[in-house]
Amino acid sequence: METAEVTRMKELVQKLNEAAKAYYQEDREIMSNREYDALYDELEQAEKITGIVLADSPTVRVGYEAVDALPKETHESPMLSLDKTKDREVLRGFIGNHKTLLSWKMDGLTIVLTYENGELQKAVTRGNGIVGEVITNNARVFRNIPLKIAYQGRLVLRGEAIITYSDFERINNSIEDVDAKYKNPRNLCSGSVRQLNNQITAERNVRFYAFALVSAQDVDMHNSREFQMEWLRTQGFEVVEYRVVTSENLDEVMDYFAEKIVTNDFPSDGLVALYDDISYGESLGSTAKFPRNAFAFKWADEVRETTLREIEWSPSRTGLINPIAVFDPVELEGTTVSRASVHNVSIVKDLKLGIGDTIQVYKANMIIPQIAENLTQSGNLEIPDTCPVCGQEAKIICENDVEALYCMNPDCVAKKIKAFTLFVSRDAMNIDGLSEATLEKFIAKGFIHNFGDIFEIEKYRDEIVTMDGFGEKSFDNLISSIEKAKDTTIAKVIYSLGISNIGLSNAKIICRYFDDDLDKIRSAKEEEISAIDGIGPVIAGSLTKYFAKPENNQKVDHLMGYLHIVKEEKADNQIFAGKNFVITGSLERFSNRGEAKNLIESLGGKVTGSVTGKTNYLINNDVNSNSSKNKKARELGIPILSEEDFLKLAEESKQIEI
Repeated sequence: METAEVTRMKELVQKLNEAAKAYYQEDREIMSNREYDALYDELEQAEKITGIVLADSPTVRVGYEAVDALPKETHESPMLSLDKTKDREVLRGFIGNHKTLLSWKMDGLTIVLTYENGELQKAVTRGNGIVGEVITNNARVFRNIPLKIAYQGRLVLRGEAIITYSDFERINNSIEDVDAKYKNPRNLCSGSVRQLNNQITAERNVRFYAFALVSAQDVDMHNSREFQMEWLRTQGFEVVEYRVVTSENLDEVMDYFAEKIVTNDFPSDGLVALYDDISYGESLGSTAKFPRNAFAFKWADEVRETTLREIEWSPSRTGLINPIAVFDPVELEGTTVSRASVHNVSIVKDLKLGIGDTIQVYKANMIIPQIAENLTQSGNLEIPDTCPVCGQEAKIICENDVEALYCMNPDCVAKKIKAFTLFVSRDAMNIDGLSEATLEKFIAKGFIHNFGDIFEIEKYRDEIVTMDGFGEKSFDNLISSIEKAKDTTIAKVIYSLGISNIGLSNAKIICRYFDDDLDKIRSAKEEEISAIDGIGPVIAGSLTKYFAKPENNQKVDHLMGYLHIVKEEKADNQIFAGKNFVITGSLERFSNRGEAKNLIESLGGKVTGSVTGKTNYLINNDVNSNSSKNKKARELGIPILSEEDFLKLAEESKQIEI
């Protein structure tokens, strides 16, 4: 249990922060100045006595700070994964007669904290278990990490950074663009913890829950993990909820957790069992992959039967119309679910779906609703032959043995909205302030008909500033973003046009071949484009077909009249020309995969997502692992390179420094 002093400090911090928010942000007073000062003095005195300063204490303000990159750091001791089971009896066998702590397996981002002389010195993410990213700047603004603790020795502990479901919903509800919404709290947490500007982290309400003490210099922990947890609590840390179990009371405790997970406000994907006896647990050592003193229990997928009521058909930018199953609402993993993507026509046919069918649904990884099985398989579903948005012809097209439904109308409004959404996205023209919802409004009002119209939007200023969600400041920010977008590259322009099958990597290869000359690209023959290393007949056909249409060329001419083209720098020695790379696993020498990808592309190479017969190299620091990509590479005889191996190849180019 945390001490009474710490409990009181938390109460004081909450009251004082609520009062300050009401006074400064909401122009209302919920306590007198005298009462505020008295509580403030009490908190300040408690901090002096305990030596603990909580993260959001009004007595200390952590300044916001931006950094250029998150440096990498090797952990003092490797962080292994846990062996796991979905069988309660297997877990009971592991526990046996040993006193064991059973706690939530929180679904966030594991963080290692180091304190020296009573102050937070360092925070590092788990990373690949051996090397993590230093995020100390961000950890200082977590909602509940103590910035100072009473203990003055060197303390290292591990815990989980999480974002609650309620904060996740709050943040997602503030995002208009459906495609920009976060898929789950874990993804949001991971992005929040790894921000380069910790003001964004602070706004996301990230919380930290300690689950393991690694070391505390000269403190007798009485050979007990439970004592460690309670000692951490006395230092001001919030620890993950746990229960003490043996095989005899396991059922009772497991039932408690099973009931609680339904109402928890935080994401959890199971439980963790850890032997209380520290010496015994450490004497067991570990296998090549797992420690032997701990075991994870994963909840079995919760499956519910329901009735299929309809299939919604949702058009996309490319004309692909995605089927979405709508069924009677069911409770799954603590939330109500009534929809699931079916992905394509082939899956609809394989499941033999029909309206009124009894289907089984579940959440893949407890997150994404899926249809597990169709129990009645009526197969009476009719695939539409018209687009649900424009009413024009829709046709089933088969590519790579997969059938999918497409809208054949080039002027479909749904296509336009999705096309403009791609055009303004980060990897394309990178225009902030134009969400899909905003674009839809602008298109409906007739402000924009083609891409170049976006750069003329200022002529509608008077009308836009009166629209819901807009004002003078929002409009000025939008214009500023549009001005910045005018400086771009030909590759980004080609990608932003939304030409079928052409991603940014392919656009870069094509533009590099034609030396960023748009006229040459537009007039190139299909055979010439197809012969470019890394391109092929499908991409070549898409490109030439696009520029064969006069209306497309008119749109591009209109757009180019507003742009200032910057030539992409490239190495003279294109040593990776025609070579395809796949990157997997954590990186150490590069700050992220994008950085490695940019280097490969600058040297003429291409980066793809999956290992195929066309792959030349797989980059994976864990060269000897049995991951699916490593196995595939070995089967195909494709070299697996560590970063060091790859950089030795790259040293042949005089354009980079290793």
